[in-house]
Amino acid sequence: MTVTGSTLVLTATDTAPGAAGVPAPGAVRNAAPAARALGAGRAVNPYRRLFAVPGARGFTAGNLIARLPMGMFGISAVMMIAGQRGSYALAGAVVATGLAATAVVAPWTARLIDRHGQARIAVPATLIAVLGSLSLVACVRTGAPTWTLFASYAATATTPNIGGMSRARWTHLLRDSPAAHHTAMSFEQAADELCYMLGPVLAAFLCGAVFPEAGTLAGAALLLTGMLVFTSCRATQPPVTATPRQGSPLRALGPLLPLFLVTGMVFGSMEVASIAYLDVRGLGAASGLVLALQAAGSCAAGLLYGTLRARSLKACVCVLAVMMTLPWAAAATGSVTALACALLLAGMATAPTMVSAMSQVHARIPEGRLNEGMTLAVTAIFAGIAAGSASAGWAVEGPGPVAAYAVPAAAALIALAVALTGRSIRRPSDHSRVVRTAAAGDPQ
Repeated sequence: MTVTGSTLVLTATDTAPGAAGVPAPGAVRNAAPAARALGAGRAVNPYRRLFAVPGARGFTAGNLIARLPMGMFGISAVMMIAGQRGSYALAGAVVATGLAATAVVAPWTARLIDRHGQARIAVPATLIAVLGSLSLVACVRTGAPTWTLFASYAATATTPNIGGMSRARWTHLLRDSPAAHHTAMSFEQAADELCYMLGPVLAAFLCGAVFPEAGTLAGAALLLTGMLVFTSCRATQPPVTATPRQGSPLRALGPLLPLFLVTGMVFGSMEVASIAYLDVRGLGAASGLVLALQAAGSCAAGLLYGTLRARSLKACVCVLAVMMTLPWAAAATGSVTALACALLLAGMATAPTMVSAMSQVHARIPEGRLNEGMTLAVTAIFAGIAAGSASAGWAVEGPGPVAAYAVPAAAALIALAVALTGRSIRRPSDHSRVVRTAAAGDPQ
């Protein structure tokens, strides 16, 4: 054993299975296909190499199917309840209650998944959530008491964090390939943006063109189908270890949770400010298209970032803080075209920031509790979205829609301050690496 810089080198001299430094035969068989797929053809597109990993295409297909409804349920519930009960206030309160319930329940669901395995917990948790959606449809349709709407939508809080489970699979499969892991995390962030861009559009179309309950029913069907496909891919599922789980994910994340919180404020406030700005100018119908530009910019930037070398989180947040001033400046000009271009550019800064932040989560979380840690991060983002939406709404009613764009700009500056003052936020290259080299007697 020798130490070179920040690299610990282990040299094996005994080739017997199970000897110190020599993996067991089963571990070699599980790791070899992924290693061969990633090692073949260095000049090949990194995404092509990524999906050459055995089993990757199967669980990714299920992941995308199950993730699309995440952008559908909220707007579907609002349109269904408001259309049948004639109250947007009631619809908003029901959705807000569901989000609050998710903030409480989701980390516990993630902990059970880490402890007992994805397939064993995710399927029954999804069934409960689907039943909650069906109950909401039935209660709205039959004119049931108002409290039943709150109870039904709260039941959907058991929906598993499909993005976290997918990231956990990539982390398990690519544990020996940091560059490929970076590409996988970039793809996951791009998938998030794509689904949250297409989900509301699909939901609005189904609820408006088919019938009010169509969005919720389609979302429930997609969620269940995708989750069944995802969990059926058992070969790529992270193993459940019997070793005691030590350390607290909440404590391990340290300054990252405030960073995720204020980043969520950027997202929530930007959306409300844009909707209000366009509505004042009589372009409320175009708000979905304009907001989609921001998501499209983030999606494209995420895919591009996956082909590049990872940057530090501080550098990404610095770019985010600069880019979030562009919509504010564009709105002050009164030009909708300028605003659309500014939102596109601002969106391109969000994906690299989220990829770098999620990489920090991977580096900090205790072994065997990765899904719980990522769910805590997502919960902090949702809390920030709620706070940002409320803050931007207050700004719209007070100083006005243009001034409301100061909220995401200020939140991005706070995120930069958190990143710069967080002592334990490290560069991607700061992590120590463990490398095993072959001795003369080892098979080559």
